[in-house]
Amino acid sequence: MANTFKKLIGVSRPVVLPALFLAPFSVMAAGNYFDARNDAMGGTGVASSTYGSAVLANPALMTKAQPEDNVSIILPAAGAQISDNDKLIDKVDDLTNSVDGYRDLLNNFVFPTDIPRIQAAAGDLANRLEDIRGEKAWGQAGAAFAVTVPNDVLTFALVTKAYGTASVSSEISQSDIDNLNAVAGGGLPSSLDLTSVGLGRGAIVYDFGVAMAREFDIGGHPVSFGVTPKLQKTTLYNYSASVYTYDKSDFTDGRYKNNNTGFNLDAGVATDLGDNWTFGLSGQNLISRDIDTKEVNGYIDTYQIRPLVTSGVSFHTERLTTALDVDLTPTKRFKSMQDSQYASVGAEYRLLSWLQLRAGYRADMKSNDTNVFTGGFGISPYNKVHLDLAGMAGKDNTWGAVAQLNFTF
Repeated sequence: MANTFKKLIGVSRPVVLPALFLAPFSVMAAGNYFDARNDAMGGTGVASSTYGSAVLANPALMTKAQPEDNVSIILPAAGAQISDNDKLIDKVDDLTNSVDGYRDLLNNFVFPTDIPRIQAAAGDLANRLEDIRGEKAWGQAGAAFAVTVPNDVLTFALVTKAYGTASVSSEISQSDIDNLNAVAGGGLPSSLDLTSVGLGRGAIVYDFGVAMAREFDIGGHPVSFGVTPKLQKTTLYNYSASVYTYDKSDFTDGRYKNNNTGFNLDAGVATDLGDNWTFGLSGQNLISRDIDTKEVNGYIDTYQIRPLVTSGVSFHTERLTTALDVDLTPTKRFKSMQDSQYASVGAEYRLLSWLQLRAGYRADMKSNDTNVFTGGFGISPYNKVHLDLAGMAGKDNTWGAVAQLNFTF
């Protein structure tokens, strides 16, 4: 199970493969997408995205293409972030080994020779259960493709993206710990009839959309509007099993999976305030939807798709761009998971015509997710091929990375 965090991203129908859910995640995709430049700048982008990646952050910014700009293709952007402060993934593996050892002793018990070994194994298993009680691990991953075509009349883009979130937690029974401690203290060993449960929740959301944007003159002031109607498919996983038989390979089994398809909408507005300032406002998933998982072993959860509204402002010169984004609404996931609401700040300095350096910081104003420092760089030879890389790190064993390849013609 420990290795599954490293198998999170796959590209096929631009998707985040269900392998994401063999272990968990959350925090840090800027809204419901990954973009290497934006994520390196703390997850900003509502007022500072380039025209080629604007379809991911704020479609209104697609109108900011320069006269010499033509088609932009993201092929692809992909990223992931995980947080496992308590090392729950490793502990579940260790617990499975302890259970196997204890079961072998019970099945091959020799009286009185094996009594000390049974007591030691029971005590070890009780301690491991106590150690993982209430602990969680979580994570998030995403991938995106986009083609943006600037136009003086109506800029448009085709976008396909997938983003996933997952979590693993435990529901440890006190009676299990008491029974095992009783054996460790000299009680008679019994069969491994224990009731503690491991809970896995996963969701992958696929968006297929066409974005459109246009700039209008309102009272002598240019204001851009953008909209992205999209088809949205959601796949949910609800893996609930005994913590003693929890098997990562079962997470994406069809017994725990259900699908839902519907319509949704992203929209945005942007305007320049003088020569160096831009203000933006974006709304993602403006149509709310609640989708229930399958009921498994008496457990059921609900995945919440809610409007995510973010305001942003950027200051930009020939060499420097700084940005500040603030979520006006919380990010919701499963009902069993806590909400988050982010504030992000970042900067980009164009050291050379083909080299950009970036840094930022992202904080959860609800203090439910880990705050992270971000950084990265971009290489853009001849301003035609753009390779952007980003990394993020924070407390609680939190880390992540994003890579993006973009072509402009």
